[in-house]
Amino acid sequence: MDYKKSNAALSTVTRDRNKIDEATGNIYESIVIIAKRANQINADIKKELIDKLEEFASNSESLDEIFENNEQIEVSRFYERLPKAHAIAIEEWLNDKVYFRRQEAEAAKAE
Repeated sequence: MDYKKSNAALSTVTRDRNKIDEATGNIYESIVIIAKRANQINADIKKELIDKLEEFASNSESLDEIFENNEQIEVSRFYERLPKAHAIAIEEWLNDKVYFRRQEAEAAKAE
């Protein structure tokens, strides 16, 4: 998914608890699923950011060369302005874009 085009909120938003636990029937289970998805999103964004910042890495450690790289600063600012991973995960959850399954149901089918 392209996180740059997400409609997730950039600030704190109050959510309806009933909408969050609608799919599972249990608010705690829903929050665990959202948290796991947020960790996945955060890992993807972090990997992408590190890959882009490695382009600016220099092999020499001369202080004369390490002043200010405007392109690197712009890349960092862009990623700072993105919605946070938990906000994206909640938005995906509320729009039914997160797939989850219960292990108990799969174990019962196997027996």
